[in-house]
Amino acid sequence: MTRTISKRDIKEVWTEYKEIRVRYQTMEARETDPKTPSAEFAKVKSTYEQLRNILMEHYLHLVRYNAERIHQKLPDEVELDDLMSSGIFGLKDAIEAFDLERGVKFETYCAPRIRGAILDELRAMDWVPRLVRSRAHKMESITKQLEVELGRKPTSTEIAERMNIPMSEFEKIQKDANAVGVVSLSRKWFETDSNKDVREIDVVEDKRSVDPIREIQRKDLKDMMTRGLSRAERLIIILYYFEEMTMKEIGATLDLSESRVSQMHSSIIARLRAQMADRKRELQQVAVG
Repeated sequence: MTRTISKRDIKEVWTEYKEIRVRYQTMEARETDPKTPSAEFAKVKSTYEQLRNILMEHYLHLVRYNAERIHQKLPDEVELDDLMSSGIFGLKDAIEAFDLERGVKFETYCAPRIRGAILDELRAMDWVPRLVRSRAHKMESITKQLEVELGRKPTSTEIAERMNIPMSEFEKIQKDANAVGVVSLSRKWFETDSNKDVREIDVVEDKRSVDPIREIQRKDLKDMMTRGLSRAERLIIILYYFEEMTMKEIGATLDLSESRVSQMHSSIIARLRAQMADRKRELQQVAVG
């Protein structure tokens, strides 16, 4: 459990930390073998780290505050805990570099360091070059300005003219900007009443999968077309229209000549057209009734 430190206590910790830090840095420079430090140096190092950890725990709320402010502007797939982990390194560096004698409040001094550490980590995680992202943001900003001025969506030529660049360069920026728009499949799509949120991957269309409704319709159509036909006639219809085989290939499969297959196909189609005409009249009578 972290103990509560008063303002008076934290000043005492800072004073003690400053003294032990100077001593630790001096002894560290004199150590010849870091793998086997002297007993005195090990003791000083332990005290130095304990005081530093006390200060880090005391100012940890500053890390959360800055991480939450940055997190509000980021996509859902970026975790707050990851930002805080980066911010803790910034806090650690700020504590180690802070000088009490300058008369600056530590809260004021450490905030830029914490934000900088978080932003550095975000840039390291970003696979898109900073120049590409900067140009994409500029293009987006100019597009919005032109939409307000023109009262409509601006053309590519108008955007390129406002950016003062040739169309070839604009097209390259536009192409690069499409890469900036890549999103994580784990990003939250929308919240539900249940405990499980719907993610991007749950709603992405899988174009390789078979549409079950289309398959059922295809089967019903096949059954309707081949109803009342002989086995050979059914095979001709299925192989020609559903398997997309040629008349020659069907003839080789059924051990018939190509001309015979063509003749049977014409006869089947004529019968199917007559059946469909009768069904059409039946459906019209049902609709009227």
